[in-house]
Amino acid sequence: MTEHTEAAERLALTLTRHGLQRMTARVLAMLLFSDQDTVTAGDLADRLAASPSSVSTALKALTAAGLVERVPAPGSRREHFRFPDEGWATLMSAQNTVVQEMQDAAAAGIEFAGEDSVAGRRLADMRDFYAHLMRELPAVIDRWRAGRAGQAGP
Repeated sequence: MTEHTEAAERLALTLTRHGLQRMTARVLAMLLFSDQDTVTAGDLADRLAASPSSVSTALKALTAAGLVERVPAPGSRREHFRFPDEGWATLMSAQNTVVQEMQDAAAAGIEFAGEDSVAGRRLADMRDFYAHLMRELPAVIDRWRAGRAGQAGP
């Protein structure tokens, strides 16, 4: 195992500890560490010594999350994939739907439990926290993009 592969596997373990499925984490890490602009599912399966179906499932999940994109590869009959530019910002932008769902779930819970109950107060705190995230995430992403643009230089 090369140092490159070991570093990718360490990243995959970190991603797994924080909720990503193991193969999904391994595929993402391999894409991040790849020296190529794009890779095929077959390439990933070979590098990971994994089944093509497990890699395909992981690629579908990562594509849905905005962390992988299909790209054209002229002259190749196989699909090519890459980690997209601003993939992390895209993920956090897509996460806004999750944040909104959490806020909505808390509001529904308050309706059920009553605003003045112990549970209602806890749920109000949850609702207010997610409402704060909904307001702040777009600005955080915009500041991050502005910072990157400033680093690009002439």
